[in-house]
Parts: sequence; structure tokens; C-alpha cells
Amino acid sequence: MTVTVKVLIPSKIAESTQVTQYTATNVKAIIDKFTATNYSAGAVTISVNLVTSADTAGNQNLIVKTKSLAAGETYTFPELVGHSLEPSGFISTIASAATSITIRATGREIT
Repeated sequence: MTVTVKVLIPSKIAESTQVTQYTATNVKAIIDKFTATNYSAGAVTISVNLVTSADTAGNQNLIVKTKSLAAGETYTFPELVGHSLEPSGFISTIASAATSITIRATGREIT
């Protein structure tokens, strides 16, 4: 068994449509940190799903629903820390505005 510390989601802007941000391709993954920063002048929301293989993002795998971030706020999502993804599981997000939130996630991949 090999454990590799990895950036699961490099810093990027969260989209306003449901988007797969990371897939545990042929590995098991553990989320160690997930950060979102609202760089806009107003409040925006973000939702995060942890989806199992062959499923789709929906209420059945919603971990954080419409977390509101004030202008300039950074949030570190303790709700996600320690969660794992089995092979082909994925992290999916949706933001209320397309150009307002930067996200980044780090963790470990186990092969």
C-alpha cells in the first residue's frame, strides 16, 4: 500500500453548474483540507457533494448545502475533513455565482 499526499483540486474558480472537481481514479482518497474563498463584493453560496462510483450528484450525497460565504470570507469545511472516496468516487461542487469563489482541496491517495 502506497500513500501519496496530493493536491486533489488545484486552486480554481467554482462554477455555477454542478461540476466534478476531482475523481479518485483507481485509488482511494482521503480529504485532509477543503478551502473556499469568496473574493466577490457580496455573499455567495457553495454546495459540495461526495459521490460514489456510478452515482450522480444529488441530495443523497450532499455533504454541505448552500454554505453562505460573506464577501472576502474563507471557509475550511470541517464537514469534509476525514471523508474518504472509494475508487471512481468524486467531489462535485456548485456555486451560486460563476466568478466569486476560489476552491482548493488537498488529501491523500492510497493505492
